Amino acid sequence: MSFEETYQTRTPPWDIGRPQDEVVRLLDEGSVVAPVLDIGCGTGEHALACAARGLEALGVDGAPTAIAKARAKAAERGLRAQFEVGDALDLTSLRRTFRTVLDSGLFHVFDDEERPRYAASLRAVLTPGGSAFLLCFSDAEPNWGGPRRVTAAEIHATFDALFTVREIVRARFLTTDPNQRVEAWRVRLDRSAA
Repeated sequence: MSFEETYQTRTPPWDIGRPQDEVVRLLDEGSVVAPVLDIGCGTGEHALACAARGLEALGVDGAPTAIAKARAKAAERGLRAQFEVGDALDLTSLRRTFRTVLDSGLFHVFDDEERPRYAASLRAVLTPGGSAFLLCFSDAEPNWGGPRRVTAAEIHATFDALFTVREIVRARFLTTDPNQRVEAWRVRLDRSAA
């Protein structure tokens, strides 16, 4: 089932109706600086959380139904976040750059061939001195199905050539099941100012 079909037929397990705790923590500590790009934004909770704090934010997702839901939430909440259908492997088509990029639950869906394209796409829209924050399933999570688990070595292999991998720390990814807290990595990637 495609992501579009998932959004059309049900609430996906990653669509918890609020931002992930790890993203809230980044916002609280001031690590998220505008303009912000939320890639794989789904129904928009992270871009909306940024907008609620006065930050310029754009959410991009490949699923038109998710984008329509995100726009409806922005209108209901009176927030100025923008949302567009787009391809995370071709972010240059946005013709914009960002000081912060958020990826909550997207990186781990890419296969080995897509990962270098994703890293290059991400770097192309991140301003020099900017940071990208990823939240992805960790190899510490048992394989009960769902997305691919990611090792710290895979993160380095994907991003070391284009970014400084500033941190890879253990985190939790929340789902619609209140009893499920998935083992995850929170990753910070910095683009050099040069």
